[in-house]
Amino acid sequence: MGDFEQDLLQDAADDARTVEFIKNYLPQDVKGKFTDDELYYFLDVIVDYYATSGVLDAAPDEEGFIDIDLEEVVKYVVEQAHKDKIGDFDPEDVMWVVQGEAEFSDSLDEEE
Repeated sequence: MGDFEQDLLQDAADDARTVEFIKNYLPQDVKGKFTDDELYYFLDVIVDYYATSGVLDAAPDEEGFIDIDLEEVVKYVVEQAHKDKIGDFDPEDVMWVVQGEAEFSDSLDEEE
């Protein structure tokens, strides 16, 4: 297996761990509102937002953190889901997913 295939498998495993984390992070009343497929979709859109918005190019603050406006991320995810005909989602529910993804990323950073 080449490096590319290895990377793809690693990405898939990372995505699965992220989605599992998000599912555990969601409050009970929000959990039932999303399918696994929708959570994977949201994850792709969140990653896409970070990659294309330039938000990660911002200068970190004194503590090394980049200030990310999660509401902007939520707005982007909700708009994309509508545009891609995935569905119309309540921004408040999507905020939980975006926060869960951010928490998971933070937990990975702490492990390194």
